Amino acid sequence: MPVLMSMGCFTLTHNASCSLLPSSQRVLELHSHSNFGGRIRVTLTPLNTRVSKNLNITTCAAVGNGIETDTAVVEKPQLGSRFQVSRGCPAPLGATPQDGGVNFAIYSLNAVSATLCLISLSDLQHNQVTDCIPLDPLINKTGGVWHVFLKGDFKDMLYGYKFDGKFSPQEGHYFDSSRVVLDPYAKAVISRGEFGALGPDGNCWPQMAGMVPSSDDNEFDWEGDLPLKYPQKDLVIYEMHVRGFTKHESSKTKFPGTYLGVVEKLDHLKELGVNCVELMPCHEFNELEYFSYNSVLGDYKVNFWGYSTINFFSPMIRYSSNGIRNCGRDGINEMKFMIKEAHKRGIEVIMDVVFNHTAEGNEKGPIISFRGVDNSIYYMVAPKGEFYNYSGCGNTFNSNHPVVRQFIVDCLRYWVTEFHVDGFRFDLASIMTRGSSLWDGVNVFGDPIGDLMTTGTPLGSPPLIDMISNDPILRGVKLIAEAWDAGGLYQVGTFPHWGIWSEWNGKYRDTVRQFIKGTDGFAGAFAECLCGSPNLYQGGGRKPWNSINFVCAHDGFTLADLVTYNNKHNLPNGEDNNDGENHNNSWNCGQEGEFASTLVRKLRKRQMRNFFLSLMVSQGVPMIYMGDEYGHTKGGNNNTYCHDNYLNYFQWDKKEESSSDFFRFCRLMTEFRQECESLGLDDFPTAERLQWHGHSPGMPDWSETSRFVAFTMVDSVKGEIYIAFNMSHLPSAITLPERPGYRWEPFVDTSKPAPYDFLSPDVPGREIAIQQYAQFLDANLYPMLSYSSIILLLTPDGSA
Repeated sequence: MPVLMSMGCFTLTHNASCSLLPSSQRVLELHSHSNFGGRIRVTLTPLNTRVSKNLNITTCAAVGNGIETDTAVVEKPQLGSRFQVSRGCPAPLGATPQDGGVNFAIYSLNAVSATLCLISLSDLQHNQVTDCIPLDPLINKTGGVWHVFLKGDFKDMLYGYKFDGKFSPQEGHYFDSSRVVLDPYAKAVISRGEFGALGPDGNCWPQMAGMVPSSDDNEFDWEGDLPLKYPQKDLVIYEMHVRGFTKHESSKTKFPGTYLGVVEKLDHLKELGVNCVELMPCHEFNELEYFSYNSVLGDYKVNFWGYSTINFFSPMIRYSSNGIRNCGRDGINEMKFMIKEAHKRGIEVIMDVVFNHTAEGNEKGPIISFRGVDNSIYYMVAPKGEFYNYSGCGNTFNSNHPVVRQFIVDCLRYWVTEFHVDGFRFDLASIMTRGSSLWDGVNVFGDPIGDLMTTGTPLGSPPLIDMISNDPILRGVKLIAEAWDAGGLYQVGTFPHWGIWSEWNGKYRDTVRQFIKGTDGFAGAFAECLCGSPNLYQGGGRKPWNSINFVCAHDGFTLADLVTYNNKHNLPNGEDNNDGENHNNSWNCGQEGEFASTLVRKLRKRQMRNFFLSLMVSQGVPMIYMGDEYGHTKGGNNNTYCHDNYLNYFQWDKKEESSSDFFRFCRLMTEFRQECESLGLDDFPTAERLQWHGHSPGMPDWSETSRFVAFTMVDSVKGEIYIAFNMSHLPSAITLPERPGYRWEPFVDTSKPAPYDFLSPDVPGREIAIQQYAQFLDANLYPMLSYSSIILLLTPDGSA
């Protein structure tokens, strides 16, 4: 219990139960009885712990009321002390340089005490705290925000916090005063400096701390960089992984696997025709989260993809060639440089963000940041403390809680204003539409409006989505939802959108896969996909560009594997092939695996061209997955989240091998799409522009057994385009629409070998190749092989 003693003009309170560090130490509070005013908090520590030297303290033994106690002699602060401490401000949250010092502010409503921990870069490696600044709840707390202002030398200094309060998992509280936790608003997280390298003593979870910012941190030279602001209908998106893009030795980059490595290869994207990259998670995460020996491949499993965020403000520091040098500042500038260089090449940058869960997992997970700061605020928890798991990863971010949704908006604004990011793709975005813990009118609106709602209930107008959609900064960037979650909520076509949100169109992926592999009953649905999925988006007032069309993405088969494997082959993941999606809508073209007959291999190449052509002629926004442009294979593994190896690396030597084949086809198809005014419409095509055909003009076949879809499209640049898909196992001679004074000229035929699959002007013998079709075209016919697609252009008939 507290012991009070009189010491001249001070009253000393000794609270032996309060601990700042894992060691035994005691907190003394000195209450002034003179005109000094206020209260001074003094910490007694063992010799191996350093505390802030604002006060010169001498301890001795004394006796009060017959009880032996510790006493403290408080002298005048020394002029040469490390830090000057004052009250600070509750806003903005985070560590903010101002007035020659740094203001620290952090929200923790349920903590009973808080301590700011300052850690030098050298002490971090030894898991030591350099200085502790206890925060007085009467002075350093406003509402639920703890705050303090410091002046001093912050060179190579990091910070974190210790919070005390209930450790009561059944009530949703995990306060542990022995843990240094990260500030959710920290702008750079420092721990290990090299990707995949273990921490001290082989620790996979070494102590982490946030960079203490300075007023010089904003000196990055953007060289006048401004947002490109492409209309979304004009985008060609490329989903890519920063490390995987250049880590393979064949990249021959100076800094492989880093932001700078990406810069060295941006011209490849420009050549492909990409004008927007969607970066897989670049927020700070711990790649050693799943670290374990993989006996199948003889290497170690890691969290390669990064969908397990530790901090949402910090870029992934170990994607930087500089690692933790300069306390992460160089890493921040390196990512900014990558974005600036992308903009110089006309490429926008979208970030994949994971505001649905964090790396802290369920009740057995580590205490890193949010859990130790205020678990019941940041996570959806049940009345008895259990974690809701709509993410499938152990916890669910409490996105629609007022504090958490403000945190998310602050974070998104930061990436737009400080990093010039052009937009965001929200992983498992349906979680952001679910009601928060303790959902009720008071919790959300400040008034008791409406009835109590069950935690996790889907909301028609989610407060977070409303805030983002109407935010003056965020409304002007691209917003893309992965409109489903692991809890069974599927919102493709129905995601709350405020007229500006787009969606990863998973129904497009599934339908196109089914039709191209020749499944009956999908001709009509495939036609909807070609038109931008009006069945999903037109009724809600949205446009074709609200549909992000894709055939493949990071999770699932690559394009090459989609035509090579009927079944997943995930044994290298070490989970007995139980992980990953079982229903891939794939077809191996007759033989399982890469080693197949010549006929099967030719059909696979044809199918890859069919998929890519369908993607590029569909209304909406096409998205290409990294490596698909050269036929990257993962050996049939459709869940390569844990592999830091060739399975996930872009193989530049393979790209060079395919430059005259599939890569050429992809590049020319992307170029063709961008040249055509009609293939990126701002609205759904009408009968004035588009006409459907079957094997005969104007007679489309929408029957259950139809595997043929054809249409003509009026184009102000190309004149008129005829596009047809024959996904039957039988060849067919089709009759073309008659256009008096004009004739149809072959342009693309996926059944032909390169370079005759795409008759660009530079193809050797192009005129001879065209002439070979003359006897058919003179009769207004065209012969289509099985599993093939064509594009014909209307040209004036010189013989008419």
